[in-house]
Amino acid sequence: MSAMKDTSVFPDPVYKDTVLRPLFDGAKDHHADGFRAIDRAHLVMLAETGILTREQASAIAKALVAIDAEIDLDALVYTGEVEDFFFLIEKHLKASLGPDLAGRLHTSRSRNDIDHTLFKLGLKPRTEILLEKMRALLDAVLTTAEREAETLIVAYTHGQPAQPTTFGHYLGAMAEVLIRDIEKVEAALEVIDLSPMGAAAITTSGFPIDRERVAGLLGFSRPLENSYGCIASVDYITGIYGAMALSFLHLGRPIQDFQVWSSFEVGQLYVPNALVQISSIMPQKRNPVPIEHLRHLASQTYGRAKAMLDVMHNTPFTDMNDSEGESQAMGYQAFDAAYRVLDLFTALIAQVSINPERVEINTKRSCITITELADSLVRLEGLSFRQAHEVSAAVAKAVVAADGSLVEDGYAPFAAAFEDATGRASTLSPERFAELVSARHFVSVRDRLGGPAPSALHASLGRYREKLDGFSDQAAQRAGTLKNAHSELNTQFNALLGAA
Repeated sequence: MSAMKDTSVFPDPVYKDTVLRPLFDGAKDHHADGFRAIDRAHLVMLAETGILTREQASAIAKALVAIDAEIDLDALVYTGEVEDFFFLIEKHLKASLGPDLAGRLHTSRSRNDIDHTLFKLGLKPRTEILLEKMRALLDAVLTTAEREAETLIVAYTHGQPAQPTTFGHYLGAMAEVLIRDIEKVEAALEVIDLSPMGAAAITTSGFPIDRERVAGLLGFSRPLENSYGCIASVDYITGIYGAMALSFLHLGRPIQDFQVWSSFEVGQLYVPNALVQISSIMPQKRNPVPIEHLRHLASQTYGRAKAMLDVMHNTPFTDMNDSEGESQAMGYQAFDAAYRVLDLFTALIAQVSINPERVEINTKRSCITITELADSLVRLEGLSFRQAHEVSAAVAKAVVAADGSLVEDGYAPFAAAFEDATGRASTLSPERFAELVSARHFVSVRDRLGGPAPSALHASLGRYREKLDGFSDQAAQRAGTLKNAHSELNTQFNALLGAA
């Protein structure tokens, strides 16, 4: 059949059900408020620039208010009579005002710039909530780190006991990563916070529009400058989902540590009863299942965020459906999972504690303070580090073979190994030896930038607190800007309602 004889009518029923209806429902559910704000801000700008008269703008404003009252979003069902939510509003405007006046609202704009503005308006509050919850987690991490600054733990490398440190020191490392991830999300938010409105289809408009005014009324920091980029660049999408993917990949690592630490065999992390489920058949089992839920939900968040990057991969540098409605709705699922992870992890971090008895047992069994013996022999006995290391290795081997404790059983093999290596007796007394190989001493002498000793650690935690305070101040400033924008938009739109 030739194109000249094509008698089909848009939309095809299958296209309507598989594409248009889901897009319409997504716009109705996620972007109705954004449509309303864009219509009102654009209308105010058209009136202020003289593109529309005050009388024209007033009539359109009153019709928009009437449409808001008339349309019941919850009961709204897509029929295919109009292509999408945008055309539904335009249909109601035409019925109220006639096609000439109703059509004037769309002067100097396109669904292209409207769509990307809608998506940014959808991402901005979600990203602010994400940041709020990340700050809450950071606060919980720092509070627990401050409380547990001197609580000894066994630190692991390659899955094996390595050296003693403190729980506060471990959490400080976690806080540093979380701070950097918050900074990544904030950097992504800066791009989201640039308004595409005024780009129209691709190249802006020949009308004297005021892009800065519309951006301000909608609560954006300023317009995104290049109009082609407004409708083509999806780095606001890849930026936020890339930052989210990295953040939850990073969170998955301490979650995995907590799973190991809370195991029966290690047992250095205690999870309180409120966060433990008991087996349905084995009453002796304490299952800290929130950690498992954290692990798989963090992975789901990572996977959903990464899927958004995959959707954007190898797409053309132009306006395209790949980045639009249904992809946006898919991305929102990543935010939903992210919120659950952050809330649960915040609650867990605030309530866990360290089992000192298990830490002491594991410290004794693993000889993890032996590094400090080698260091001390260099400082106190004048040995080279390599010679000191060989003496210390012999001591550790003997203690482990005897299933003993370095503090309690290490002096005799030490004295023998030292004399064998140097040809003289050590000047260290048994009491001094026991002090040097204690976990508390190990930590206390590591009083360097970033170390676990109390003064160094508290200085670090103080700097992390300052970062958190700065994040909170920036969020408060953004909230104030948005509140003022909403107030200004309401004021100017209501002025149009009252215009003669």
